[in-house]
Amino acid sequence: MNYASMENWKSMKYITKYIYTVLLMIPLPLLAQQVPVLPLDSILQRIDRNNVLLQSYGYKAESYKYSADAATAWMAPMVGLGTFMTPYPGQMIMDDRDKGNLMLEIEQDIPNPAKLNAKRKYIASQGNIERATRYMTLNDLKAQAKTLYYNWLIAKQRIGVLQENEKIMVMMKKIEEVRYPYNQSQLGSVFKADAKIEENHNMIRMQEGTIAKARSWLNSLMNAPGNASFDIDTTTWQPSFTPAGSYDTTVLATVRKDVLRMNESIRSMQLNVESMQQEKKPDFKIRFDHMYPLGASMPAAYSVMGMVSIPIVPWSSKMYKSEIKAMRLNIQGMEKEKAAMLQETQGMLYGMQYEIQSMQKRIAGMEEKVIPSLQKTLDAYFLNYQENKLALTTVIDAWEALTMMQTNVLDEKLKLYEMIADYEKQLYR
Repeated sequence: MNYASMENWKSMKYITKYIYTVLLMIPLPLLAQQVPVLPLDSILQRIDRNNVLLQSYGYKAESYKYSADAATAWMAPMVGLGTFMTPYPGQMIMDDRDKGNLMLEIEQDIPNPAKLNAKRKYIASQGNIERATRYMTLNDLKAQAKTLYYNWLIAKQRIGVLQENEKIMVMMKKIEEVRYPYNQSQLGSVFKADAKIEENHNMIRMQEGTIAKARSWLNSLMNAPGNASFDIDTTTWQPSFTPAGSYDTTVLATVRKDVLRMNESIRSMQLNVESMQQEKKPDFKIRFDHMYPLGASMPAAYSVMGMVSIPIVPWSSKMYKSEIKAMRLNIQGMEKEKAAMLQETQGMLYGMQYEIQSMQKRIAGMEEKVIPSLQKTLDAYFLNYQENKLALTTVIDAWEALTMMQTNVLDEKLKLYEMIADYEKQLYR
């Protein structure tokens, strides 16, 4: 093989290798799965739709529907077969009619329709209590999801602050490394800068752990695998506080889910009172007896008996009258409990609103005045440091002060967001 052929062979080999590499790279973007970005509203909708605990309340509420239908069923008829007025063996029989009868008996209880309907309404009303309990649980799960979401959001902002501030420390380390051979810096300064950088990395790892924890918990609330990957929307949405227009107890009674559940419990108990009041109405029973005489000369006979209960007698009415009084007192107690709960909630919401608004002002002051001043201080110190007019330790102190203040602001923001989530939970609980 001459030199030209060898060069051509090398060129073809290079081109083939290049084409092969390109072909391998083409499918990669197509195969790569893009991590979905979920805003808070989407997460809350998935919890409402997929959470297993919430689904259980739906099944329980549906079960009361069938239990209510079962309450209107009649007892099964009783059928009996035996003898009637049959003499014992060994006794003298003087006439065919003394031989007795073979008897068929059919008996049916006929409940009072008013009782059945009242009981059916009472049992069906318990399904509404389960639905109201679902609303309460959903509100609690939403508050939990918001708290996890806000922790994730703040953790990402902390990572952004730490990464941005790390650039300054990395630059100062490089400057120290350049100056050290010329005896313009101390070796300890290089190590100190390196330690600060590593400390910064550890803080970033801590925030990444917070994000992983929040992701896993949110997945469990959405009934998704705990390791399912997704990200949150940090660009188009930020938490905001909108106070309620009124804290009147009448308005709160219409929006709070625990009040709704209590109202359904009171309504169910009132239906139980109505059901118990129906106990003073009578029940019925009918019985039919057919006799086959054992003597040939005797005719077949039958007996029809209708019976009615008398529940108004004192020894029977005492039961349902006492039950009605007990349930009415229980209802009055629940009404007082509801009024106390609404009054307490009203004061709590006023206090939470003032505290949130105060914290918003405090955070605004720190962001608009304190942090810019610390940033200017660091910039001025860093400029003097670059001109070798200032020691590294002074710049590190200014850097730590800025980083600490930015971290404190994010801590306050997290408290603010958690207070907003708790406020919304208490408002709609």
